[in-house]
Amino acid sequence: MDNIVMARALFGTSMAFHIIFATLGVGVPFMVVFAEILYHVKKNKHYAILARRWTKGFAIILGVAIPSGTLVGVMLSLLFPGFMEIVGKVIAVPFQVELWAFMLEALFMSIYVYAADRLSPVLRIVSVFFVALGASASAVLITDAHAWMNTPRGFDLVNGEVTNVDPIAAIFSPSLWTTSLHVLSSAYMTGAFIIVSLAAYKLLKRNKTKEEMEYHARSLLLGLVVGGALSLFTALNGHATAQMLHKYQPEKLAAAEGLFETTDHAPLAVFGRANPDTGEIEGGIEIPWALSFLAGNSFDTVVKGLNEFPEELWPPLYIHTLFNIMVMIGMALIGLAFGTIAWRYILKRTLPRWWLWVLTSAGALSLIGIETGWIFSCTGRQPWTIYHMQLTKDAATKSENLGPLFVLFLGIYIVLLFLTAFVLRFYFKRHPVSKDLSPNTPVLEQDEGVQSNG
Repeated sequence: MDNIVMARALFGTSMAFHIIFATLGVGVPFMVVFAEILYHVKKNKHYAILARRWTKGFAIILGVAIPSGTLVGVMLSLLFPGFMEIVGKVIAVPFQVELWAFMLEALFMSIYVYAADRLSPVLRIVSVFFVALGASASAVLITDAHAWMNTPRGFDLVNGEVTNVDPIAAIFSPSLWTTSLHVLSSAYMTGAFIIVSLAAYKLLKRNKTKEEMEYHARSLLLGLVVGGALSLFTALNGHATAQMLHKYQPEKLAAAEGLFETTDHAPLAVFGRANPDTGEIEGGIEIPWALSFLAGNSFDTVVKGLNEFPEELWPPLYIHTLFNIMVMIGMALIGLAFGTIAWRYILKRTLPRWWLWVLTSAGALSLIGIETGWIFSCTGRQPWTIYHMQLTKDAATKSENLGPLFVLFLGIYIVLLFLTAFVLRFYFKRHPVSKDLSPNTPVLEQDEGVQSNG
């Protein structure tokens, strides 16, 4: 492999590892906010215990997210020095402000974890809200740079030199709001579905007390409601994303749908493989006119095909498969959430065990969707690092022998994944929820009289 492929593989592997913990670092605090609010509204100690236990898990995850994020930043500088040279001159501000967002998150995380029993109910909610706000702000600020790479603004590149820099225009690039909303909603959705998976798994256990079952049932319902709502919002935001691609990155949209010829009433291709030799999707199912409507809210919207662009500047055509995986997972999660809510909480029927087993896959499916979405977004921009401004071959390092580093870091990430899973399992094995649910264990020092009848 050449150095460009190896640089992309090494950075992509690092990013794929980090995105797991970064996503949960945004999604889990969001769920803690809901649990805290429900506790103070319903006065049911189950919600306070959920918030406390989720926070413990979040703290462990944060311990991996911080160093892995630092490693991603270092790798970006070392593997793509040409890119970072432009970043430093044009869009360094979001990276600097992100440090303040992290400080906000860390400060209120400390307050919430170590002073929760000394805070009033309102201040508890305020503190965990700022934890979630700091995590979300960090995600938006990092996503800002990614959005700028897709729709660059705020500078000119003349003979390889950066000129006419406008940091404000760079920060507020055209795709910022759409991309940020998609990142946040999918992270919140993933945090909720991780909760659904854990609750469903616990409900499958046969040796639980009635109160433990009620505790996990409340966790399941909260995760389903939040996850279902956010999965639906993410799908709607995906429609806005398609329109952004139609306007600003038409070749990415064409490659995602395997559209070779420019046309109105363009069909939406589901499944299949884009064949550049025949200029068609092989083995796919076409939904007539749907792509035109997706791109412009009108069936006669003209959608550009790949043949409008030089073939050497086409994105890899396998992003059609990535796009399909991402969309199918999103649709499946919407069906899982609302189907379960309707069956259990509207029709009042018991969930069969096989359905609980299906629900245990929701968290993993969400993470696969997140990974697939990021690969789609970054790979679909190729061969550009900065869209129509800097090719990846000009941004990447010229250093050789990246193969051993790739193998080394891949091994490190695999070990860290298993270690993180081991630490989480060890901690919660040592601190089972049955102890927290004991009548002799107050939720907080001032809550000794709170009962579990809400």
